[in-house]
Amino acid sequence: MKIAFIGLGNMGGGMAANLVKAGHEVHAFDLSPEALARAKDNGCATYTSAREAVQGVEAVVSMLPNGQIMEGAYVNDVLGAAPPATLLLDCSTIDVRTAKDVAFLAGSKGYAMVDAPVSGGIAAANAGTLTFMVGGSDDAFAKAEPILSAMGKAVIHAGASGAGQAAKICNNMILGATMIATCEAFALAEKLGLDLQTFYDISSKASGQSWSMTSYCPVPGVGPASPADNGYQGGFAAALMLKDLKLAMDAAKSAGAKVPMGQRAEELYARFTADGHGGTDFSGIIQAL
Repeated sequence: MKIAFIGLGNMGGGMAANLVKAGHEVHAFDLSPEALARAKDNGCATYTSAREAVQGVEAVVSMLPNGQIMEGAYVNDVLGAAPPATLLLDCSTIDVRTAKDVAFLAGSKGYAMVDAPVSGGIAAANAGTLTFMVGGSDDAFAKAEPILSAMGKAVIHAGASGAGQAAKICNNMILGATMIATCEAFALAEKLGLDLQTFYDISSKASGQSWSMTSYCPVPGVGPASPADNGYQGGFAAALMLKDLKLAMDAAKSAGAKVPMGQRAEELYARFTADGHGGTDFSGIIQAL
């Protein structure tokens, strides 16, 4: 299948490479020359504009920084330039309203579209083990699933357009709050004189167990390898966690939902990034607690 891929950053680059490995012909575009060079090395055909990349393809996959950029890319470069039967898959993490609006506009022009944000981080993007949360019609999901499966280990239909973004926002609110609680617990355990490896051995097999502890432990040398073992570099930047928490707060406000733990997590990550740690992995917030 001919697939255009727009957005070749830390996540998109690995995802596009996995589509090539799965046997697809990938037409890649990014504003960064370095990202395009890496994509070319990974077997993608590279283009100097998104409009050029989407011509003649059967599907378009995008991985873009925010809703404004995503909307601009589709309105200005994809819709009308890509063939009418092209399947559109946006894997960006954006607000629910923009996801719905762009999908509605795409549908009015004859395109099928899904919102398919991901969970798993850079390592999973490179390894092809992402989890996709997909919003869209049953028919659009059925068409999108084989493409997404080439980049992930799980592809789950969350519901109609926008449902994928809703699931991602709620999931990452859990992640942000849970990581802070995990960091607080390790900091307290240390102050109480517990050996941190011993505490991990206990809590990872008890009711305090969570993904933040057992898969992404914020303490160096404890648990499986994580960004904590690399000076809190790589992984999922605190600025991106803050972005997702802000999306969650906006969604909660629009839905009339009370989310005090999510709100406190957003406040702490806002402080952490304001102190110059936006590029630090989000687990590095343990250093500020």
